[in-house]
Amino acid sequence: MQILRHFPVLADKPAALAIGNFDGMHLGHQAILAALREKSQAQGLLASVMTFEPHPREFFGLDQAPLRIATLREKLELFDAAGMERVYVCRFDWRFAELGAQEFIENILLRSIDVRMIMVGDDFRFGARRAGSLQDLRDAGLVVENLHDVMLDGVRVSSTAVRQALAAGDLDRAAALLGRPYSISGNVMQGDKLGRELGYPTANVHMRHDRPPLTGIYAVKLRGIASEDLPGVANLGVRPTVNANGKATLEVHLFDFDRDIYGRHVHVHFLKKLREEQKFPDLETLKRQIARDEQAARDYFATEIGS
Repeated sequence: MQILRHFPVLADKPAALAIGNFDGMHLGHQAILAALREKSQAQGLLASVMTFEPHPREFFGLDQAPLRIATLREKLELFDAAGMERVYVCRFDWRFAELGAQEFIENILLRSIDVRMIMVGDDFRFGARRAGSLQDLRDAGLVVENLHDVMLDGVRVSSTAVRQALAAGDLDRAAALLGRPYSISGNVMQGDKLGRELGYPTANVHMRHDRPPLTGIYAVKLRGIASEDLPGVANLGVRPTVNANGKATLEVHLFDFDRDIYGRHVHVHFLKKLREEQKFPDLETLKRQIARDEQAARDYFATEIGS
């Protein structure tokens, strides 16, 4: 898969294109890209996708923007798995935000990408102040495929629905909407080693965004350091007992594991919420709770294996 962070002056091959934020790459997004891949192959077009960084609503005001479900790297990995051949990562800045709908069509879609077919969702708008419509695309001679909503149990599959499930601790619902367990990826980095001092060494996973869509204590599996996923228990939150800066961190204690994995890129799959994060009066009380959390996670995995 080719990743472009700019638009070429002229296109090198006609393309079929999907446009969107694709945050989380849920079942609805997957349906769009699966249809795009099938149609592009049938018509000899380059299966392409355009996405934005940062999220447009983050650009206009982080305090009003939705919590990120996935990082750009995670999204690119999912695009690759979906069979996309080219991804345009569009830097969303003031210049792009003020780009008119007709200029976007003529200079980017037609000249830079040579779009022959475009696939979008029901609510797609584009250009400055969202002035562009699906009819504008059709008037420009583009074949517009408008894929309708994907429904799950009578509810529209959306990034908002995924965020709501994660915030509620309903990981089964989130996994159903995503088509896979929710995960966060990042490099294992040096921490304060408090977990090791308490007898529970942790892998500190660097998060690209400090506003995760879920918090609490979880049974997890970690992928990326062994041939199979490794079970453990994770704390995702601000660690109120020992931390005063309010910055969210992700720490994973792996069961029966004591290897140096600093610098490794891993994926943490969240499978079961055990409890909310809470502040304890001292480290000894925290240590006793960690032991209970570990046992709860082990019991969860034992039940899963036995079922």
